[in-house]
Amino acid sequence: MNDSPESPPTVGKGHATPSRKEREAANKRPLVAPRSATKPKLTKEDRRKRAADRLVARQGFEAGDERYLPARDKGPQRKFVRDFVDARYTVGEFMIPLMFAVIIATFLPQYSANDGSQIALQMTVIIAMYGFFAIAVVDAMIFGRKLLKVMAAKFGDTRIEKGHRWYAATRAFQFRPLRVPKPQVVRGQKPS
Repeated sequence: MNDSPESPPTVGKGHATPSRKEREAANKRPLVAPRSATKPKLTKEDRRKRAADRLVARQGFEAGDERYLPARDKGPQRKFVRDFVDARYTVGEFMIPLMFAVIIATFLPQYSANDGSQIALQMTVIIAMYGFFAIAVVDAMIFGRKLLKVMAAKFGDTRIEKGHRWYAATRAFQFRPLRVPKPQVVRGQKPS
């Protein structure tokens, strides 16, 4: 193995085995990296530019600009679904105000003789809320079927992507002023 006959073979690894304490000390690293290593220092101008870019992106997203929409909202079919939902009243959009009213009604004191009429009133309100929720679900199912028929006529049966009924239902259950992207059509207007 050794080509030169004069060098004696080395025995062992050439250094002492480190103790466990020394090995653990060598492997210690901080749990959190120093801030300077993870986040570069931004100048005020960089921060202003990033804030302006975020504002433009947010406004574009709210306006429905395709460049700023996330993947779930992009495309002509999703735009059609949004417009189709926004063009009509849905039962589901009144769920949030109704639930808010129910919560307030359950906290209001009821003045009655101790005959249990307060509990009966609260139970009636809760049962009415569940009934309204069931009506909203049925409305969303009927609305979803109607949506698919209209989309099949507009885009063709084979070209319709999946998930439009769920997308329409989630948008229909949102309170209209809180929908994002903002509604682009007025109620009663046919979507293009």
